[in-house]
Amino acid sequence: MEKTCIFLFTANSNLSAYKFLFISLLHHQNFLLGGGAFPTLIAMITMFFVGTAGGIFPSIVSSVLLTAFILLGIIMTFVVTKLLSNTILKGVPSSFTLEMPPYRRPQIGKVIVRSIFDRTLFVLGRAIVVAAPAGLVIWLMANISINNISVLNHCASFLNPFAQLMGLDGVILLAFILGFPANEIVIPIIIMAYMSQGSLLELDSLTQLKELFVSHGWTWITAVSTMLFSLMHWPCSTTLLTIKKETNSWKWTALAVIIPTAIGVTVCILFANIAKLFV
Repeated sequence: MEKTCIFLFTANSNLSAYKFLFISLLHHQNFLLGGGAFPTLIAMITMFFVGTAGGIFPSIVSSVLLTAFILLGIIMTFVVTKLLSNTILKGVPSSFTLEMPPYRRPQIGKVIVRSIFDRTLFVLGRAIVVAAPAGLVIWLMANISINNISVLNHCASFLNPFAQLMGLDGVILLAFILGFPANEIVIPIIIMAYMSQGSLLELDSLTQLKELFVSHGWTWITAVSTMLFSLMHWPCSTTLLTIKKETNSWKWTALAVIIPTAIGVTVCILFANIAKLFV
C-alpha cells in the first residue's frame, strides 16, 4: 500500500524553496565545517598550538580549539541567516510545501543502483567539469616561468599586499582561489608554491610541514587567519553548480560566493590587525 506524506507549511512558493536551498547550501559549505576544511583545521591546531607529541593534555587542547571553531561556525550561521532574512530575503517566507514521495518498502538493490547513477556519478561529473580545467590551470601556472619565476609565484606576489592585510600571504590566498574545485588541495598547492615544484606535493609529517611554513614567515596569526578563511570563504565548485542548477539563477549563485567571502575577508582583517597590536 502506498501512502503519500505531505508536510504543509504557511506558504508554497518557489522563492521560499530557493531561500531554504540557498541558505542551507551556503551554511553547510561555508560556516559549518565540511570534509575539506577539517583536515586543514586539525593540521593547523596540531602544528601551531598543541604540537605533534601525544598525550591526554594535547588531545584535550586540540579538541577544545576545534570545538571552538565549530561553535564559531554555528554562531556565524545564525548571524548570517538573520542578516539575510532582514535584507535581501526580507519578506520572503521561510516556509513552503514539501511533498514526500509515496512510501514503498525499501529495495536495497535499486537504492544502491539509483544512488550510484543519480547521485554519485552526477556529483562526480559536476566536479570533473570544474576540476579538470582547474587542474590544467594549476599545472600551467606552476610550470610556465617568466624571468625564471613561475606564473604561480608571480600571481602570489601580486596578491601578497592584500593577503598580508588578512594575516595571510599571497601564496595562501592564491591556494584558496586555485582550490576552488576542492578545499582538500589548498595545502598541497601551498606546499607546491613554497617548494617551487611543478606538481602538487604532500610532506611526510606535520613537523616537516610546520618547518616549511615557519621558514616562509608563518606565525600563529597566520595559522588562525588560515583557519578562519577555511571556515568562511566561497563554496566549492560542486556546491555552486548545485545552487545554479536548483535555483536557475546566477544571482543566487553569485551571492553564494560574495556573502561568505566578504565575511571571511572582514573577519580575517579584523583578527589579524587586532592580534598584531598584542604581538
